[in-house]
Amino acid sequence: MSGIAIMTDSNCGIMPSEADKYGIYVLPMPVIIDGETYYEGVNITLDEFYKKQSAGAVISTSQPSPGDVTAMWDDILATHDQLVFIPMSSALSNTCQTALILAQDEPYKGRVFVVDNRRISVTQAMSVLDARTLAKAGNTAQEIRDILEKEALDATIYIAVDTLEYLKKGGRITPAAAAVGTVLRLKPVLTIQGEKLDSYAKTRGMKAAFQTMMNALKDDINARFSYLREQGRLKIGIANTQMDEERFQTFKTQLEKTFPGLELIYFPLTMSIGAHVGPGALGIGAMRCH
Repeated sequence: MSGIAIMTDSNCGIMPSEADKYGIYVLPMPVIIDGETYYEGVNITLDEFYKKQSAGAVISTSQPSPGDVTAMWDDILATHDQLVFIPMSSALSNTCQTALILAQDEPYKGRVFVVDNRRISVTQAMSVLDARTLAKAGNTAQEIRDILEKEALDATIYIAVDTLEYLKKGGRITPAAAAVGTVLRLKPVLTIQGEKLDSYAKTRGMKAAFQTMMNALKDDINARFSYLREQGRLKIGIANTQMDEERFQTFKTQLEKTFPGLELIYFPLTMSIGAHVGPGALGIGAMRCH
């Protein structure tokens, strides 16, 4: 038997096919397209997802079934003593709460430790990589959970949405507001500060949206995260839904120039987010690291 295994879900941006590369386990998130259930990175790729979305498919998201969660736990615990599971934020999905309930009973009690990490996307991925680092340093599964939960709010995310169509479809804005916003080229900037996705600002054009996000991130780094930067325990992140590569690289380069000396990590925004914001969305953030 090995020691501690680290498990997450694909909302962090790491696909199941990449799990071995990072020495972790990844639970694929389900997405329902025209009534058929697909599993992210298993039987549907990001490119296939956006082709279906652009073609007008009816898309909704769902949480993994309890059976899918425990089946993966059983497989992992057959070769490991303990398991740390880091799902997406409990404020954004019921996956975490379901897992917490499942972990209270045998045969998982005392062996599976679920982290309510209050993160998603690249900040969640950072927690997963931190958990791996903490395990290698000799921390127990319970200690890893406690550390990650204590530090959960040491993260910030800003997301710019390029199209209002999918926010309208999801009922997050009215058709009238979407129509006006489209005419005025409004690009909403959203934020995640450990809880739900909230509105942050409205801008005209993606360049203005990106600058608004950069200014907000700069304020966070210079204020509440300044001590982490001084300690060398801060990284910045970038993530996107389907986007022209040259356009994305322009944003990435600007981010690197604005925050020299901070390591930049990248993972894609996943289908659970893409279903709500559509293609062309861009997220940037900062988070504590180990």
